[in-house]
Amino acid sequence: MSAFLEVQGLSKTYSMTGGFMAARRQAHVVQDVSFTLARGQTFALVGESGSGKTTVGRMLLRLIEPDTGTVRFDGQELTALSKAALRAMRRRMQIIFQDPFGSLDPRVRIGAAIAEPIRLHRLRRPTEIGRRVAELMDLVGLDASQSSRFPHEFSGGQRQRIAIARALAVEPELIVCDEPVSALDLSIQAQIVNLLADLRDRLGLAYVFISHDMAVVRHLATTVGVLYAGRLVEVGPAEAVFADPRHPYTRMLLAATPSAVIGPRTQSLAADGEPPSPLEPVLGCAFRSRCPHRQPDCDQLVPPLRSLNSTHRKVACLHAEALPPFVAIQDSERLMSDKYRQRLALLREARLGATGHA
Repeated sequence: MSAFLEVQGLSKTYSMTGGFMAARRQAHVVQDVSFTLARGQTFALVGESGSGKTTVGRMLLRLIEPDTGTVRFDGQELTALSKAALRAMRRRMQIIFQDPFGSLDPRVRIGAAIAEPIRLHRLRRPTEIGRRVAELMDLVGLDASQSSRFPHEFSGGQRQRIAIARALAVEPELIVCDEPVSALDLSIQAQIVNLLADLRDRLGLAYVFISHDMAVVRHLATTVGVLYAGRLVEVGPAEAVFADPRHPYTRMLLAATPSAVIGPRTQSLAADGEPPSPLEPVLGCAFRSRCPHRQPDCDQLVPPLRSLNSTHRKVACLHAEALPPFVAIQDSERLMSDKYRQRLALLREARLGATGHA
């Protein structure tokens, strides 16, 4: 399947100052990120807070300008477009933010909020906009009779549905979902995940789905990219990454999923400590201080993101082939807490369309 979105070598550095008269320092937030995405697929970008996920997502749409690298969308180089050309292209690309209340103007009725991008891009005649707003609200599971209400009159899940409807108003082909369910209750998360999957399949959308929640990613992603300290450390088909992660950090993320495992953790899953500061230069592997499989050469060599055994997997680990077998969380249900088992059940039901609307 041909690439619809091609990202090559994205990097972003911010200049930081420690205070009055302090020397300016460089924070390397994103470094050399590359991946591809096909139409109708979901690329999940996962990692801890501060790993650079949101920065990557915003650079894809040029909400933040990259220092280096290119973003090619349907054959066009976005980083080379003028402001006028980018404005026209943005109709085909949208973003859904983490906080649905913060992304909606509290003084604007939701019908007007959904209608605004339709008017700006002149996608319907003025007499047809109201009908289109009603169609979009119905598409995301909202009652069109509520279009005159304000955002504060809706629940968190309903507000996120409003944000999704507004993103769909311009009939995009690519949507960046920046932690779209992390601010919602557990049962509501499952419903929004189900809605996003249904819209992707029905409308042929492509998603870049940003998240730190591996349980959510497992039920939505086609391909997974694991980001650590601004660099991709593992990329591959979602099923393969979850069944047999080949980077120690990916294993740590799976093991650290909240309430996932209540039994004793093995050394192969243990990883204490914090990511390196983006203000400090990193020698060798950035994950080495937290890695239970650290070897002497990890202190000296920066591991490249390389293909693993002629497969579709790419891993930035010098010793990926030598890691011991990984026991996937889904194969260890007897160790799961009741809370996590309930979470997985809700997500599975949502993917089958068994839940109602939030």
